[in-house]
Formats: sequence, C-alpha cells, structure tokens
Amino acid sequence: MPTKKVKRTTTTTTTKSTKSVKVSAASKKNPLFVATPKNFRKGGDIQPKRDLSRFVRWPRYVRLQRQRKVLYQRLKVPPSVNQFSQTVEKNVATDLFKLLLKYQPETKAAKTLRLRNIAAGKEEASAPPAVVKFGLNHVTSLIENKKAKLVVIAHDVDPIELVVFLPALCRQFDIPYCIVKGKARLGQLVHQKNAAVVALTHVNKEDKAKFDSLSETFHAKFNEDSTTRRKWGGGIMGLKTQKKLELREKAIAAEAAKKAQY
Repeated sequence: MPTKKVKRTTTTTTTKSTKSVKVSAASKKNPLFVATPKNFRKGGDIQPKRDLSRFVRWPRYVRLQRQRKVLYQRLKVPPSVNQFSQTVEKNVATDLFKLLLKYQPETKAAKTLRLRNIAAGKEEASAPPAVVKFGLNHVTSLIENKKAKLVVIAHDVDPIELVVFLPALCRQFDIPYCIVKGKARLGQLVHQKNAAVVALTHVNKEDKAKFDSLSETFHAKFNEDSTTRRKWGGGIMGLKTQKKLELREKAIAAEAAKKAQY
C-alpha cells in the first residue's frame, strides 16, 4: 500500500526558539551595574527612614501634657472637673473674642503716653472707658458684688482647682458664664502670658444687642443646662485593656454555658 505523506509543522519550534531568545536576553544583565544587596544589621547600611516618634525623648512639659490627657481618659473624672471639657463652639467663640477685643485694656506704654499727655495739658482727663477685667480674685469679687455681666473662663487652667468653683458661683448669682479654649488666648487679650478668667462689667450701646444675644446663648447652655455639669467623664480604657476585658468576658460566658449544660 502507498504510504501517506505527513506534513511536519515547524510553528511550535519557532515559538519555542523565540521564547528562549527572549528569556536569554532578559537574563543577560549589564556587567557595569553590580547587584549589591543592602544589609540593615548593625554596622551595615544606613537604615531606611522610619517614624521614630515613639522612641523620642520628649521635653518634660510635653510628657506631662500627654500623661494628663491619658489620665483624664482612663480615670473617672467628677462632673465638676469634667464640665471644663465642654467648651463654646468655634463660631460663637469667634464672635465673643471680636466683642472682647473692643474692650481690650490699654498697654503699659499707651497708659504712660496718655498720662504724660494729660500732665502736659495736651489731653483732657476723661472717665475711664469700659474694659475687660481680669485676675482671679478681682473677678471673684466682681461676681460676688453682682457687678460682672459676663464671665469667660479658660478650660485648661492648671491646677484646675483655681477655677473649679467659678461656674457654681456664677449660677448662684445668676451671672452668665462660658468656658472657652485657651488660657493663652485670654492672656493675649489682656496683654499677659495667661489668664484664667476675664469678665465684662459694662458694654457700649452699639454692642448691646450682640452682648445680649451672646449672654442668652451662654445662659441657656451653661447656667440652665444641668446635663453637662452632672455628667461624669473618663473611664475609657486603652486598646490592650479593652481586648483583655473582651477575652475575659468570653471566657466567663463559655464557663457559664458549660455549667448550664449539666
């Protein structure tokens, strides 16, 4: 019988040869660039940049700030201290400080110049203008004598015992008060480093409407609202403690389930 001729295809061989050529081309490296793997052990290469803030020895005041914050979170904070964490909103605080800036007391240099001009006869002596009163003892006496119309307390006074009685005193004499962020901001207002509390005793006619609206807002939020001043703070544990407590609760629940079976 005549044998059948079978045609041989060379497609597979060509594809294999092209692949091998590509692999060999890729495997060939430039001899000028020598591979030097990095060694990050002691005495080796320079370490890569990492976030080392955890290992930084911070200044003492920074450590105290952080420790105080953690303690306020972990421990149970009584309501009289916890109320200082509830401060005025940012937009209301901006309006308040705009009003207080109009009654900013004069600096020492301005006062000296004014007195010299009066002594030289260049100016006439006039009644003292309405200014912001500051100083803890001075403001306390103004509240007790019912002369203060608005009291502004800083939230970060240290020690907090200096001002912890002021909210109760303001409520007793029915004087609107508010708690704002920043003893430094209040201090800047009265040309001092810090100020624990400031008070307004008088406002001009043009600012009367704005002052009344702010007083009503603060009276409703701080004087009348009892929820903020009766609320305990703190009691928030860390992540590790929370996880440990969860595992403990699961173990207790599993033990109770076992006992229920018998």
